Amino acid sequence: MKNRELEAAREYHNSTKHSYQSIRTNPHYLDWENQPIPFKIYSELEPIPLTQKLSASAIPALAAIASAGDPKTPIVLTLQVLAEILFLCAGVTKRRSYPGGEMLFRAAACTGALYHIDLYLVCGNIEGLAAGVYHFGPHDFALRRLRQGDYRGVLVRAAGGESSIAGAPCIVVCASTYWRNAWKYQARAYRHCYWDNGTILANLLAAAAARRLPARIVVGFMDDTVNRLLSLDTTREASLSLVALGRVSPGAVGFSPEAEPLELATVPLSKKEIEYPAIKAMHDASSLEGEGEVLAWRGEQQNAQPARTEPQGSSERRLFSLQPLTDDESPQDSIETTILRRGSTRQFSREAISFAQLSTMLDRATRGIAADFLNPAEPTLNDIYLIVHAVEGIPAGAYFYRRDKRALQLLKQGDFRRDAGYLGLDQEIPADCSVNIYFLTDLKRVIERFGNRGYRAAQLEAAIIGVMLYLGAYAQRLGASGLTFFDDEVTAFFSSHAAGKAVMFLSAVGQSAKKKA
Repeated sequence: MKNRELEAAREYHNSTKHSYQSIRTNPHYLDWENQPIPFKIYSELEPIPLTQKLSASAIPALAAIASAGDPKTPIVLTLQVLAEILFLCAGVTKRRSYPGGEMLFRAAACTGALYHIDLYLVCGNIEGLAAGVYHFGPHDFALRRLRQGDYRGVLVRAAGGESSIAGAPCIVVCASTYWRNAWKYQARAYRHCYWDNGTILANLLAAAAARRLPARIVVGFMDDTVNRLLSLDTTREASLSLVALGRVSPGAVGFSPEAEPLELATVPLSKKEIEYPAIKAMHDASSLEGEGEVLAWRGEQQNAQPARTEPQGSSERRLFSLQPLTDDESPQDSIETTILRRGSTRQFSREAISFAQLSTMLDRATRGIAADFLNPAEPTLNDIYLIVHAVEGIPAGAYFYRRDKRALQLLKQGDFRRDAGYLGLDQEIPADCSVNIYFLTDLKRVIERFGNRGYRAAQLEAAIIGVMLYLGAYAQRLGASGLTFFDDEVTAFFSSHAAGKAVMFLSAVGQSAKKKA
């Protein structure tokens, strides 16, 4: 029961915090000659090409973001729909040549553009694809079959009989190869496992919603069972999350064959790999080891406290109720158009955005995600804080998002551009944008409830909602960028209100300085 040895998550989080001193005294440098390739390539498996024809959904991006989860009239999953979803969450959308080679940009952003998250499919027979276990290769937009036959029952058992897994025609498994990110970010790369997994899942949820396909995220499962099914080398890679995609009749998943060991050759990532023991130690400490432990872990979902309310007296502070655009007033760009347009804004203009634009992002992105670690009594594990620089209709200052009131609560008024730039590793982006949106969690409460695995859930949830905000910005022709931060300084800036909370994620939003086409 390593998951209940609760010091592991706190120790990892504290040991990987950024501070002004740690950034400037770290001797790490980027060894470009040893940079890992951004793909997992099975050298001896035949590709099964996927069609790259992308149909246009009828649902605007902002509506897709808001309705991710469980549509009322779901469609039947086919290989064509599956291919579209894979493209929109992990496909190569742009290619750019430079003197040393070619950069391939993906549908979902990744820390350092290192793309360490791989997608696997475990499916029954669906239209166009036989039952099996497959790896998705973005480099050639093809599947490669690792196992033949219906192995969904293995995941049903691994997830403790989770009903969405049992009723799904296809389960997407997200996994990370640590070195592909740790090459740059060292031990902090374990945080990025869930940031970058959450980025992909935000796209996946929106793309699935636009196709009226149910999707539910599952974080509670027996790690070794899933890793063995995918034949992962657990010294250097691991499964992170499952997504039940689509719905068939309950009980449709039957007996699965035994997942025998596989010997599958892959192309080396780089000349040598450097191991960061803290990554594997954190993953091991947050792993679930048996079906009983999975059931107990998921049972903690029922122990959620009612939605958090503000301390007495806080109502006297100024509240600004959200003023989101209606569906008819909102931009109608599709999720496909939005994802293909999406980038990572590297320079903001300091121009203001409207309060309606900010309200619309917050309104659509915080309507809830379907996940096994959430229930209606507690809509999220993270709280949202903001530093507003230039939003028409509200004063510049620091804010807390009151979900219960659907309003922004002003904590302190003033021009905090300089502070925000410093908090974002002393960079111009968080100083020049219109608003910085931070996700903070009560880590003590989350870990006590879910064990060390609660750290995974909190990081993943923050990234999903943060990227839904990101997509909401691009849907409104704004710019956005994900950033890292000085951990303790962010908490201190928002305290005493944020005292005791830990920062999970940061998104910057505003007007791009790049001229719009």
